[in-house]
Amino acid sequence: VQLVESGGGLVQPGESLRLSCAASGFIFSSYGMRWYRQAPGKERELVAGISSGGEITDYADSAKGRFTISRDNYKNTVYLRMNSLKPEDTAVYYCYVRRRAVDYWGQGTQVTVSS
Repeated sequence: VQLVESGGGLVQPGESLRLSCAASGFIFSSYGMRWYRQAPGKERELVAGISSGGEITDYADSAKGRFTISRDNYKNTVYLRMNSLKPEDTAVYYCYVRRRAVDYWGQGTQVTVSS
């Protein structure tokens, strides 16, 4: 299983970013996917999740109304669109899948929101 995130960067407050996570090594369309984030000095927290077919999504309260998780099962990729970014969204963002009782994480992509 391999998860490779991309799309992070430095943006100003109010701007947008779209993160991508390219998955390989498993049947992507059979598994729900999640995005987590970890800010400096804080624990890793769940940001958003999506079901295997994409029909069901859920979000942390901090992400509701601003972030959108989606997936393309033909491209084996899950996305996180982040709008109206705030300085408190600054964190390393990780892609996650749990497969056969094993947790898999990507290497993370840094998102920094600063003026």
